[in-house]
Amino acid sequence: MTKSFLTIAIAAFTLIACLPQSHAEVAVGEAVPEFTVTDSKGVTHNLSDFKGKNIVLEWHNPECPYVVKHYEPKNMQGLQEKYTGQDVIWLTINSGAEGKQGHVTAEEANAMKEEKGIKSTAYIVDASGEVGKLFGAKTTPHMFVIDGEGNLAYAGAIDSDSSFKSEKIEGATNYVAAALDSLAAGEPIEVASTKPYGCSVKY
Repeated sequence: MTKSFLTIAIAAFTLIACLPQSHAEVAVGEAVPEFTVTDSKGVTHNLSDFKGKNIVLEWHNPECPYVVKHYEPKNMQGLQEKYTGQDVIWLTINSGAEGKQGHVTAEEANAMKEEKGIKSTAYIVDASGEVGKLFGAKTTPHMFVIDGEGNLAYAGAIDSDSSFKSEKIEGATNYVAAALDSLAAGEPIEVASTKPYGCSVKY
């Protein structure tokens, strides 16, 4: 190995070692680190703002057939309306990067909310992917439930049927609803982690 090559190799290793390390993905049962998001209406939300409340994070891509599965028959909107009516905070998050499939601007998100009847607390445009990567969101929909103490209580699929057919919703076990109902009743969540299904998040 030449001296010049060795010098370059050492310099490269030093540079890599000094780069900021990415955050580890949040795991079920662990405290969720503080994060801040701005919704499609320009309102800023901090995780700490919702202390004491259960929170749902729903990853969304309006062009994904697995998302359409739940939105076309208004299954997702029904869940949003039911649980926000029980004082649950529901954040719909789009981590699609600009220029990628499913990305929307804030203005487009607001129009879509009106057109589709989206009932979530807020729609978050996470084009940088920062929040998506914090949670390790892999698919649309990928669902997360945070309990009132700020711990991740559930992560995974919305339900037990991984097809993109709306008619399969009936009869499937809805893991998000089950988790929220268990939290409301002060009972342990029977299924706290599942494999998410859907389209890949387009970071």
